[in-house]
Amino acid sequence: MSRIGIKPIIIPENVNVDIAKNNHVTIKGPKGELSSNFKTDITIKLDDSKIIVSRKNDDKESKSLHGLTRSLLSNMITGVSEGYIKQLEMVGVGYRAEQKGKAINLSVMKSHQDVIEAPEGIEIKVEDNTKISVSGIDKQQVGHVAALIRASRPPNPYTGKGVRYLGEEVTIKPGKSARAET
Repeated sequence: MSRIGIKPIIIPENVNVDIAKNNHVTIKGPKGELSSNFKTDITIKLDDSKIIVSRKNDDKESKSLHGLTRSLLSNMITGVSEGYIKQLEMVGVGYRAEQKGKAINLSVMKSHQDVIEAPEGIEIKVEDNTKISVSGIDKQQVGHVAALIRASRPPNPYTGKGVRYLGEEVTIKPGKSARAET
């Protein structure tokens, strides 16, 4: 039995859940609306102010989808009620970000500026030229956009310069001369 899959999902008061045929779930909340289709091997029931996820049989695929479906539904409810935020910081001399409407321009010591466009439903804000926050209601999309920004110049393991998540610790490797001494 899936330990995550058997937990009921409690629905906040300001969130509406609609479960249609073929496991099409639509969730509306104060931040917006999300909808998704789930496999029919999994049963999704609405019981008072809870969502209960169960599987129809013990096939390998059904077992693997049980916990995943419950986690995705829980993330959708959290997204429409509270939203998700990922924060990044730029470390290094000359590293800066500039807001251009819904897009940002990153100057990360390349011959050109990287332009990152915000997809529909995602908001990118630049604070202090070196701090970037990505917010939205879809957890996967917020994480994807944050990963794209970080991939423009990931942290260098020898100097620590680059774009990193706020609070991310980068382990600095010793250089060639420090390794030769040992």
